[in-house]
Amino acid sequence: MSRYSANRPAWMEKPSLLARSVKFTVLAAVLVAVVFPFLVVLSTSVSSQEAISRAGGMVVLPTDLSFAAYNEILGGGVVSRAVVISIVITVVGTLLSVSCTVLAAYGLSRRDSFGHGPLLTIVLLTLLFTPGIIPSYLVVKELGLLDSYWALILPTAINAFNLVILRNFFLDIPAELREAARIDGAGEFMILRRVVLPLSKAIVAVIAMFYGVAYWNSFFSAMLYMTTESKWPLQLVLRVFVLEGQDMAVSGEAPPPQQALQMAIVVVAVIPVLIAFPFVQRHFTKGVITGAIKG
Repeated sequence: MSRYSANRPAWMEKPSLLARSVKFTVLAAVLVAVVFPFLVVLSTSVSSQEAISRAGGMVVLPTDLSFAAYNEILGGGVVSRAVVISIVITVVGTLLSVSCTVLAAYGLSRRDSFGHGPLLTIVLLTLLFTPGIIPSYLVVKELGLLDSYWALILPTAINAFNLVILRNFFLDIPAELREAARIDGAGEFMILRRVVLPLSKAIVAVIAMFYGVAYWNSFFSAMLYMTTESKWPLQLVLRVFVLEGQDMAVSGEAPPPQQALQMAIVVVAVIPVLIAFPFVQRHFTKGVITGAIKG
């Protein structure tokens, strides 16, 4: 053993074969527990009625593939309209939330900004005391937002937790960089756009992911505020059709199996998050490393 290896701390030592085997077994079990249910849902969504009946409801390995369920739900009608609505709400809501959160966090990171103390106190209080369902509903009603898509965006435009996380990140940016830009004649918006945001791409991407997933998966707000069924987002349609078991057939001729239709909607609701997450995953690691290194 080299002198360097002998002086290394215990946590830097290479794990033993037994430790690696245990880690591999645990990770493999977690992977199976996560992937297997999704594979069952996907297999059921592309199965015929005969295959579903033989399997007793949920198909593990499809024997005869049928994409009739996807043709049914994506060929027009309730689900196709709900997918478009969810995409628009997610894109608009994420852009608005990230913009408002960045501006608010940058303002609160400046200790000399106007109303810094009281505003920060109000933000922190919202983490401890959240409004109830009835007060939130009455506020949305008095603002005239009932049955409007803005009711799904504006009440949750800024998340206090994301705001505090982003503010703390801005506080760690050296003040000398902002002072140098200010000496060069840059204003606050120019400093934010040219200095602060380029250094905060990782944390902004992570917060955008949080907002995007929250908007995409939200159904409770739509259930409270949306009274017109044609304005329902995908998650509310998913809840009504899958949990309540309502008939969702669009065409009247030889509809696909009802269970295949339900599982196809589940797949359509999950796929966008699975596609977007790998693009943001590397920013999670970078954000952890950035927050762990000081000085």
